[in-house]
Amino acid sequence: VRGGTIRSDFGETSEAIFLKSGFAYNSAEIAESRFNGEAPGYVYSRYLNPSLKMLEDKLALLEGAEAACVMASGMAAVFAAIMCQLKTGDHFVASKVLFGSCFHIATKILPNYGIEVTLVDGTNEEQWRKAFKKNTKVVFIETPANPNLEIIDIKFVADLCKQHSAQLIVDNIFASPYVQKPFDFGADIVVYSTTKHMDGQGRTLGGCVLGSEKFIKDILLPFHRHTGPALSPFNAWIILKS
Repeated sequence: VRGGTIRSDFGETSEAIFLKSGFAYNSAEIAESRFNGEAPGYVYSRYLNPSLKMLEDKLALLEGAEAACVMASGMAAVFAAIMCQLKTGDHFVASKVLFGSCFHIATKILPNYGIEVTLVDGTNEEQWRKAFKKNTKVVFIETPANPNLEIIDIKFVADLCKQHSAQLIVDNIFASPYVQKPFDFGADIVVYSTTKHMDGQGRTLGGCVLGSEKFIKDILLPFHRHTGPALSPFNAWIILKS
C-alpha cells in the first residue's frame, strides 16, 4: 500500500509532484556518471523523474513485476512494447479482436516496416498452433478484449510462445491487476492504459509497460528514451492519487 513512495528533504506525507524537465549536478563528473548510467540519479524527465519513478514502482508492486515504465498514453505503451522488439523480416501474431488503435498498428503500421503479421481467432487453439513461424518474435493479446470482452487462454498462448521463443504481451486493461495477473500464467510483458480505471475519473492520459528488469532496462528503455513518449509528471501525480 505504501510502497514506492519517495520523500524529499521536506518530509511530505504523500507523494509530491516534481514538475521538472532537468536536474542539477554537483560536478561535471557526477553529471557524466549519471548520463552514462554508472551512477544512480535523475538526468532528464524524458528519461525518468521522481513522480514517474514512484508510479512505476507502485504499479510494479501491484502487478508483481520486476520493473515498469510509464508512458504518455496507453497506446504509447502498446506501440513501444511491440516495436522495441521487432525489425524488418520478423513475424508478429495477434488475436483478431483488438482495440481500434491496436488493430491499426497490426494491420497498417507494422507492414510498412516489412514486418509480417498474422491475426487469429483468439479462442481457436488450432489457429494459434498454425500461426507460429520460425521468425515469430512477438505475440499480442487483449483479454478480456476491447470491445467485446473475448476471453483468451493466456497460459495456452504463453506455452506456445515459449515453445517458439516468442515474447507474449498481454493487454490487461479491462481486468486490472486486481482481477487478473498475466505473469502468473506465463506472460512476458503486461501493458496498461492508466487512462481508464487507474485514473478512474477521466482526467489524464497515461500508459505502462511491465516486465522483467532485463527487458525494461535493456530493450524497452532505449526505445522509449530516444523516441520520447514520456509521461507528464503532473499526470503521474494525478494517477498516484487515483
